[in-house]
Amino acid sequence: MRSSGPSRRYEPDLTPPWKRSAPAPEVPAEADLVVEEVTTGFCGAVIRCEKTAQGPTVTLEDRFGKHRVFPMEPRGFLLEGRVVTLVRPQAPAAAAGPARTASGSLAVPGARARVARAGRIYVEGRHDAELVERVWGDDLRIEGVVVEYLEGVDDLPAIVRSFAPGPDARLGVLVDHLVPGSKESRIAAEVTGEHVLVVGHPYVDVWEAVKPSSVGIPGWPRVPRGEDWKAGVCRGLGWPVNTGAAWQRILRSVYSYKDLEPELLGRVEELIDFVTVPG
Repeated sequence: MRSSGPSRRYEPDLTPPWKRSAPAPEVPAEADLVVEEVTTGFCGAVIRCEKTAQGPTVTLEDRFGKHRVFPMEPRGFLLEGRVVTLVRPQAPAAAAGPARTASGSLAVPGARARVARAGRIYVEGRHDAELVERVWGDDLRIEGVVVEYLEGVDDLPAIVRSFAPGPDARLGVLVDHLVPGSKESRIAAEVTGEHVLVVGHPYVDVWEAVKPSSVGIPGWPRVPRGEDWKAGVCRGLGWPVNTGAAWQRILRSVYSYKDLEPELLGRVEELIDFVTVPG
């Protein structure tokens, strides 16, 4: 028979008080703060924080330049030997200096995209176009420069003839693996003229123009000649051989021009200047 006396109330957490962990202090994950992740022991400086569908994450960089991304879980880090909970830092009330775009240019608040110029920049493939958009997109919209891709450098001579470049419609082209004696260099020489500028970087693919440290890898693997380069990179890094997913992983690691090799940076800036300065 049930007692008619007063009922007991139970707390949701039945863990004895002496076994409960004390709440860890919350510490803003400010840039350059050095912490250690408790599970892996990875120690590094805070590079950035992100908001994801799974929750906030923090990227750490160790003394060798290696990057690792960790969820910002309670009691997940050590700061000077003390367990802490990292939290996203609050946005500053006002910028300390002029805002800049991902390319490093001064941002123009409230600027509208300019009507597209007649001039164009062509790049060799979709990945190249996405990378250029990620870093130079704001600059290109202000300048009214449209970026299109070739789907292969073999089509370049026909595209140039169809485009009919002139003083007010300059054509700039970015080519992968533009090295002396290559097929790409021969085609570039064929189409280069007063109103056509073809530049390139030395990498087999634009993937290599992203700094390995930004991707969190020691370096780009060497792929034997004759093997599909992107698939070989995935295998060399121990990633699933899914080049689309691999590219998205690489692209997400690019936040600004600082994540790219100078061999690509200079060439893109050169093309933007070429198509925006009157001939």
